[in-house]
Amino acid sequence: MSNKSAFVLVHGGLHGAWTWTDLTSLLAEVGFPSLAFDLPGAGSLTQFPRSFLKRPLDIEAFAKEVSPISGVTQDERTDAAVTAVNQAANLGNGKVILVGHSWGGLTISHVAEAIPEKLQSLVYLTALLIPNGLSGGEIFEHPSFDNSEVLPLFIGDSGEHGAAMRMDPRSEDPEYIRKLKDGFYHDVPQERVAAIANLLHCDEPADTATALIEITAEKFGSIERHYIRMADDRVLPPEAQDYMIERIDTSGIGGTTKVHNLSGGHSPMFANPRTLRDVLVKIAG
Repeated sequence: MSNKSAFVLVHGGLHGAWTWTDLTSLLAEVGFPSLAFDLPGAGSLTQFPRSFLKRPLDIEAFAKEVSPISGVTQDERTDAAVTAVNQAANLGNGKVILVGHSWGGLTISHVAEAIPEKLQSLVYLTALLIPNGLSGGEIFEHPSFDNSEVLPLFIGDSGEHGAAMRMDPRSEDPEYIRKLKDGFYHDVPQERVAAIANLLHCDEPADTATALIEITAEKFGSIERHYIRMADDRVLPPEAQDYMIERIDTSGIGGTTKVHNLSGGHSPMFANPRTLRDVLVKIAG
């Protein structure tokens, strides 16, 4: 057991616990325990539409087929993360730093409201930081997200196929794959990107986009929060990150978000994990 705080690492959309392999090793090098896990419906817990597995892809069938993970709820994801926090508390000094990347920001906000007493800090790693009363899907409607290179790659209508986002990471269309890779991983070595792309799943459950963020000053607002802002993010543009930070800080929820500015794109855990580790260690104190 370590005498340092433990990190719980929540992956983003279409990814899984494997996202954090490099970072967990680097944290261990300096004595920090960490726990990464697959959210329900993601990583090793996902399922694929039948049409996705047939190549060449029938894009019309894929756009309409109901997602086999359409029934997964945000509450299930929140519960899974709460369990991970409770487990991680036993790995270190009892204090837990909860990190959410990208779409994972939604889950860590729900967890913060559920068990604020268990958390030392919240860390939004170029993640969705949503004010009370809004949903992840609604925040994308703000003009600050207009320059996202990934949002236009979504396929079909969520109301029809039951996925918050549906993409084709195994597309045979070279232009689609180029845009996907440039959006998520433009500063990651290409040989690494080729391996990563084979691990992505295609759907995120619709409920994660429509579930309202319900947070209070007494709970969520009592926890120290940090935002790691990526200056060249092509998924969540810098202006979108700035908008979310300003919106939460002026919402009356309490506290001020501490911003850590890093160069680079949406996936620093692959592009520059050592620098990311150093920022997290600084946050841990």
